[in-house]
Amino acid sequence: MFNLKKLLGAKSKIAEAKDEELILADEHKREIWLAGGCFWGVEAYFSRIHGVYDTTVGYANGTTENPSYHQIAKTNHVETVHVKYDQSKVKLRALLKHFFNIIDPTVENRQGNDIGTQYRTGIYYQDETELPIIKTVLEEEQQKYAKPIVVEIKALEHYYLAEDYHQKYLQKNPHGYCHIDLSNLPQTDSQIVNNSNYSKPADEQLRGQLTDIQYRVTQLNATEKPFDNEYYQTKAEGIYVDIVTGEPLFLSKDKFDSGCGWPSFTRPIEEAVLVEKKDRSYGMDRTEVRSRAGDSHLGHVFKDGPQHSGGLRYCINSASLRFVPLQDMEQEGYGEFIPYVKS
Repeated sequence: MFNLKKLLGAKSKIAEAKDEELILADEHKREIWLAGGCFWGVEAYFSRIHGVYDTTVGYANGTTENPSYHQIAKTNHVETVHVKYDQSKVKLRALLKHFFNIIDPTVENRQGNDIGTQYRTGIYYQDETELPIIKTVLEEEQQKYAKPIVVEIKALEHYYLAEDYHQKYLQKNPHGYCHIDLSNLPQTDSQIVNNSNYSKPADEQLRGQLTDIQYRVTQLNATEKPFDNEYYQTKAEGIYVDIVTGEPLFLSKDKFDSGCGWPSFTRPIEEAVLVEKKDRSYGMDRTEVRSRAGDSHLGHVFKDGPQHSGGLRYCINSASLRFVPLQDMEQEGYGEFIPYVKS
C-alpha cells in the first residue's frame, strides 16, 4: 500500500516550490514613470523594448485628482508613461539610456512642437533604492551637454490613467502624430519571443502528434465548428501557444468574448509571431493569420474588435492552440512569460 501521508507531503513540497517560482518572477517585476513630451510616441517607443511587458499613458504629479486631458495644462500634471519591466531582461539603467535617446533634456516645458508644463520631461519613481541609478545616469548624460539638464527627478505622487483614446494611440493610429524620430525605435522582431526556440516537426510526426481536427485546421486550413471547440469559453489566466511548435502566440489578458463562437483576442503577444496573408476563398476578402515558426493556419483577423484595445479581433481556431495555465507555465518552460500574463 502507498503511504498517503508521505504522498500528500510530497505534493505540498511541489506546491511550495511552484509558489516560490512565482514569487521569484514577481521579484523581477519593476516599474518606472517617464515623461518625455507627448506620451503617444514615448509609449510606443518603450512598449517595443525587450523586457518591457506593459505600458500605459496617464497624468502624473499635478494639483488635482482625476484630471482630464483638457485640464492638465492648468493643473500642472505631466503627460507620463508608466513602464512595467522585467529586470531580469532589462535594467533600469538601460531604460533610462533609451529615455535620454528620445528627448532633449535641456529644454524646459517643451519637446518637439509641443509646448507647456504638461510636456516637461521627468523621471518619477516609487522605490528610493532606484534613486542612485537615476542620478548616475543623469550625471553621465550631463557630460554630453553644455546646457544644464532640466529633467525632473521626483518621487511619484500620483498617476491617473489617461482616457482610452490615448492608450496605445500609435498602435491604433499608425500614422498619427509623434514628435519622436520613429527610426530610433528598437526593433520588434523576436523582442519577446525568440523564434529560434521553436521548430516545426516533420509531417509524419505531426500526423501522430495531432488529433484529426488539429491536423486539418493547422495543415489544411480547415475551420472547426463555432461554439463547439475547446477554448472559446476559457477564462483562466495563462498563455496560448501554437499546437504544432509550442511558440507563444496569445495571452489570456487579451482574450475577450466576441460572440463569434471561437477564441478571440485583441492582439498577439507580439506582432512578430504572426504572419498575415490575403484570403479570398469562398468569395470573401479576408486576412488569414498563420503562426511564424510553424506556419500553422490559426484563423483570421478582423477590424471589428474593441476600439479601446486597438479595434482588432483575432478570431482563432481552438484546434490551432494549446493553453498553458499560469500555474503550469514555469514547469512547462514558459516561466519567462509569467510577467506578461500577470501585468
